[in-house]
Amino acid sequence: MATKTTKKPAAPAKPGVSKRGDFPFEGKRLEEVQDKEIPTPRLFTFYKEHVVPALMKKFNYKSIMQVPRLEKICLNMGIGDAVQDLKLLQSAMNELELISGQRPVVRRAKKAISNFKLRAGMPIGVSVTLRRARMYEFLDRFINIAAPRIRDFRGFSEKGFDGRGNYSLGIKEQIIFPEIDVDKVSKIGGLDITFVMSSHSDEESYALLQEFGFPFRKKD
Repeated sequence: MATKTTKKPAAPAKPGVSKRGDFPFEGKRLEEVQDKEIPTPRLFTFYKEHVVPALMKKFNYKSIMQVPRLEKICLNMGIGDAVQDLKLLQSAMNELELISGQRPVVRRAKKAISNFKLRAGMPIGVSVTLRRARMYEFLDRFINIAAPRIRDFRGFSEKGFDGRGNYSLGIKEQIIFPEIDVDKVSKIGGLDITFVMSSHSDEESYALLQEFGFPFRKKD
């Protein structure tokens, strides 16, 4: 006579440890996320209601899928002095996390350079890639709060496009972001920001950023 085997009850989840499926909006597009899960960014709503119709009229798009959109924003901080002082790398990670709202990853050297006392695999910087809600939240704060705090700011140059629709710029001081406490900053440093867009031409990407209110330098 066969005996029945009883399954052991599943062990209770440890507090503070999340499992796959705990986040209902994980892996979904921003359009599919409901307000009860995460709030829709203000700039994304502006994109759907104002930017899309304006670009369709300007470039005579026949389909809404042809309208360029922002795909991701990449932030990078190079810490050359981290070769001698790893505390600078930890400070950069904390500052970039405050700026982006997401934990950055460490970038390591691919080649050894004896003149700089650099060996392959040594940490030399941190970077983070923002998508969906965090991407629009960062863009909103950057345009309306951080950029106007730049010293002697007259707008960003239009020469930052790479010919394939992506735009890059450099910030000399990270203290322009209000999330950074100036009294706790050990060293003033900059960061590079790259806006990756779905368009394949600089003209369309320029129009997209301009509709968002991006502060480009005025032409004489």
